[in-house]
Amino acid sequence: MIHRWLSWGLLTVITVLASGCEQPPPLNAPLPEMPPSPSPISGSTTVAPSEESKPESTSSRKESDMNSSARAVREKLDAEIDGKQLEQFVLTNKNGLRAVVLNWGATLASLETPDKNGKLDNIVCGFSPDNANFLKNPPYFGVTCGRYGNRIAKGKFTLDGTEYTLATNNGNKHHLHGGVKAFDKYVWDAEPASGDNWSGVKLTLVSPDGDEGYPGTLTSIVTYKLTDKNELRIEYSATTDKATPLNLTNHAYWNLKGARAESGTVLDHIMHLNCDKYVAVDADSIPTGTLTAVIDDAPMDFTKAKPIGQDLGKLTNDPQGYDHCWVINGGGDATKAPVLAAEVREPATGRVMRVLTTEPGVQFYTGNYLPGTPDVNNFAKHGGFCLETQKFPDSPNQPSFPSSILKPGETYRQVTVHEFAVE
Repeated sequence: MIHRWLSWGLLTVITVLASGCEQPPPLNAPLPEMPPSPSPISGSTTVAPSEESKPESTSSRKESDMNSSARAVREKLDAEIDGKQLEQFVLTNKNGLRAVVLNWGATLASLETPDKNGKLDNIVCGFSPDNANFLKNPPYFGVTCGRYGNRIAKGKFTLDGTEYTLATNNGNKHHLHGGVKAFDKYVWDAEPASGDNWSGVKLTLVSPDGDEGYPGTLTSIVTYKLTDKNELRIEYSATTDKATPLNLTNHAYWNLKGARAESGTVLDHIMHLNCDKYVAVDADSIPTGTLTAVIDDAPMDFTKAKPIGQDLGKLTNDPQGYDHCWVINGGGDATKAPVLAAEVREPATGRVMRVLTTEPGVQFYTGNYLPGTPDVNNFAKHGGFCLETQKFPDSPNQPSFPSSILKPGETYRQVTVHEFAVE
């Protein structure tokens, strides 16, 4: 496979708020009061920056500026939550790639990359700000999930002899993505960051002892970096004053044809997973404790690249589709460089995305619960896919799985890298 690494200038400015996975929690879950919807920028679906921080329009920029080195721009949005200002951080690199990150939920809101003809398009699915579910975000579009991404069986775990009870916000039976008011429902402290050949944003959240039922005061830091090598790096770190489960992940939905409902499904994308095993689950997507070889279950075998939809019809889950955690070959060592988890190709546009991580698993999800209705911005079933790098689901209750417990004096670290190319 021959890849041409992206090198086009910034041709357009499109900002679309980002999209998510698994069965959503009830829409009546308690949340902050929704502020009046700001007016979107013409031709865009992003929340409008306030007048004092609106950037210079693309048409007025010089070509030399558009091809300059990586930079980060901080923009205030016309809304506040819990007395905190909503902001977006616009990251660009020298090749014209452009990412938008929100301090609401430490959310990846959009990412624009060119196709094989040099045409830029956003490839992260999501909400427009005039959607009533912008803050509720039932599909977890683009957010940082925490404290524990994915499921914990029956909303309970025992740690150091104490049983902890969490919200059962997944079918009223199990715990999902950190609970009712989890990390995706907070305004994070945020500041621009930069280094050699990258621009970024550093986001920090302090979760108090007992937050959503979890023990310990936890300080989490998520840093997004857009590099001049056309990588989006997401770096995580965290510390705690009591032992606590921790499983941070990003929940972006991707459609390499372009993140619009009219782009259709992702079933024609070509997927390769660097995974010889997956985590077997029951009908509720709760692990059985067994790691199953993919050769024993052909629909789960992506060791050789194939269209996402090729064997999807052989799956028996309801709604039908992929929503499983694969075991990454050579993964799970945060002291080493990230290893390949997945490579995705979209034939029509020529876009290629490679995902590398230090985590042991990757949850591959095909938007099975997206209903195609206005409350999810009309994204339909299989309209996007997620590759959530993470610890295995329900690890606090599965002693044979790699530990997800962070202890005082330790530092949690994770790095996940998305590499972009065309072919």
